[in-house]
Amino acid sequence: QLQLVESGGGLVQPGESLRLSCAASDLTLGIYTIGWFRQAPGKEREGVSCISMAGSYTNYLAAVKGRFTGTREDAKKMVYLQMNNLTPEDTAVYYCAAAPRYYCSDDASDFGTWGQGTQVTVSP
Repeated sequence: QLQLVESGGGLVQPGESLRLSCAASDLTLGIYTIGWFRQAPGKEREGVSCISMAGSYTNYLAAVKGRFTGTREDAKKMVYLQMNNLTPEDTAVYYCAAAPRYYCSDDASDFGTWGQGTQVTVSP
């Protein structure tokens, strides 16, 4: 079964950038749509970005559109989330998740495989 491991989180100042990585356990990554979700303390988990199989489609939460970019390199078993111009409102635990479907979704219930999460903190 596919397993996912996130990395790349950390503490940054407003306006700075981070690149999150999501490493898959095997090459079946190619048959999954990958979503990035985040959950801040006291808030519900929300979909941030989604990249479909083969990278054909991408979706972004309105609050991050133009600042975040999702990419994937299936041959390397890697998915990335480039986050630029970070704000304190982006502070959360970020998760990558896999769904065996072609099209993107922002519904967490569509994703059956999840990583353990990586903390992103944006603070002056």
